[in-house]
Amino acid sequence: MATVYDFTVDDIKGQPVSLDRYRGKVLLVVNTASKCGFTPQYKGLEALYRKYRDRGLEVLGFPCNQFGSQEPGNEPEIATFCETHYDVTFPLFAKVDVNGDAAAPVYRFLKREKPGLLGTEAIKWNFTKFLVDRGGNVVARFAPNDTPDSIEPEVARAL
Repeated sequence: MATVYDFTVDDIKGQPVSLDRYRGKVLLVVNTASKCGFTPQYKGLEALYRKYRDRGLEVLGFPCNQFGSQEPGNEPEIATFCETHYDVTFPLFAKVDVNGDAAAPVYRFLKREKPGLLGTEAIKWNFTKFLVDRGGNVVARFAPNDTPDSIEPEVARAL
């Protein structure tokens, strides 16, 4: 698999979605959680999405329960939480693992393409972000404490 577009994932309602539908867009792929200290980043992610979606940005949220069991809910609960607390309108997907043997294939790809600090592929916590250019290439990886505001200049450049 050469680009992120080669993967199919399930959306928050359990329907398969080919990431090829986002071909030609800039993607910000984020592993999310509803009960994390970084959860307020949903607000900033939604603000980025609303500001730049007309220029081709898509924020893709992948709930994950691997870090401190901070995403315990099922998909309907997660969707309701995101909508009612943060007015999230960007696409959300089914809960996934991002590390380990059961890691979602798209996350194996993202980590391989853009390892973290000291070359480690493992994701350290919720709200790790991957920036994907219009060609489907992973161009940046941001740590959980990199806020949407702080990465906005790189997102804007990718557009």
